[in-house]
Amino acid sequence: DEVAWYSKNAQGQTHPVKDPSKKPNAWKLYGMSGNVWEWVWDSYAPYQLAEKSDPTGPLRGGSSRVFRGGSWSDVARGLRVADRDRSVPGYRAEDQGFRLSRSYP
Repeated sequence: DEVAWYSKNAQGQTHPVKDPSKKPNAWKLYGMSGNVWEWVWDSYAPYQLAEKSDPTGPLRGGSSRVFRGGSWSDVARGLRVADRDRSVPGYRAEDQGFRLSRSYP
């Protein structure tokens, strides 16, 4: 409830990303769990068995891309960045979005 909008508290709609009623996650990012599923660059492939921090997925794969994090329409247990699904680029849904980001040197 402190960091995410989901089925219990979102009133069936999206909310502004930096809503003052929610706290940022451990990386100081707002709205990464819940609110809207976030499209990411990763191609979809099964996870490898070796433990790895922040895996990016395969550089090449099929046409499917990953979206993560759950949305305002999901239950709390589905609001994890490890929770993912896939679809083809161009697929649209009212509970999906994307975030522009940039790495700093």
